[in-house]
Order: sequence, then structure tokens, then C-alpha cells
Amino acid sequence: MSVSRVSAGAVAIAAAAVVGLSGAAPAVAGEQWGINGTFATSSNGEWARINDRYENQPSTRSTWTISTQCISPTECSGTVNSDAGWNAPIYTTNGLWYVKRVVPNWRFCADGTPVEGMQIYKIYPVGFDGHVDLASTEYTGEDVTTGPSGSCGRNQWPAVRMPFYMRPA
Repeated sequence: MSVSRVSAGAVAIAAAAVVGLSGAAPAVAGEQWGINGTFATSSNGEWARINDRYENQPSTRSTWTISTQCISPTECSGTVNSDAGWNAPIYTTNGLWYVKRVVPNWRFCADGTPVEGMQIYKIYPVGFDGHVDLASTEYTGEDVTTGPSGSCGRNQWPAVRMPFYMRPA
């Protein structure tokens, strides 16, 4: 094979690559990575644990409107607006979504002193079989509210954990 044929072949391959890449779309953040829309949510109080002891608590249901923006599949942030009258930031870390908010007057001590709580929702997409499914529009996880240690004269952080579920409304 002559040098001119090899050179001509290399030029043809390089030209095809340039033409092929010139039509490629620029990299942009994908909307499919985030959580966007209106969702029905439920925290199941029948399976609540207070400081790791099962104790029935009131269940909560609400509707959330979620808006997120992503720069990668693992880096998203946005806002949750609840029909319960609050809004909070939402973000993702290591495949889990987090919603964190302060709950004023979460609990009351025996003397009537109010205790503020930090409520953290940890959620992830789940398939019909209960396993993680990144393509799912349904989410499950945990709703945890924790008060400050030492509140109500006890050297223990009061913590309530409930199973959480979210699906498109």
C-alpha cells in the first residue's frame, strides 16, 4: 500500500469525524435529572418511631409543588412549596434528595415551653418492586424531625421518624 493511499484514507477519516462532530449538540443540563411538578405526599404515622421506639403518631398528607434545576445527574437544587403553608430548599447528594425545614412550635414541654424541630425528608426514586429505580416518578424515604438536645429538661434529642411516600398528583 502506498503512502499516498494511507494519507488519503487518514484525511477522509479525519474529515468524516469533523463533519460528524460539528453537528453534535452542545452539552446542557437535562431536565430529566430533576424532580419537577406537583406531587401527593404522605408521612405514615402508623409506623412512626420516637427515639427508635414505635409509637403511633398522626399521619400527614399534603401536596408539594417542586421545581429543580440540575447541572448534572448528581447536582440538583430547587424549591418545594407545600399546600401546608411552608416552602423549603430541595437538593440532591449521593443519589438521595433532601428537603430541610425548621418547624416552629413542633413540640411543647410539660410546662408549655415550645420546642423547635428540624424536619428532614430523605427521598429516592422507587420502582414497583420497592427497589431504587432512577426512571420512576414515585419516591419513598423517611421523614425525620429532631428537636434540640436538652429540650424539656432531657439530655436527649427528641426524634420522630416516619416512612415517607411521594407520587405525581
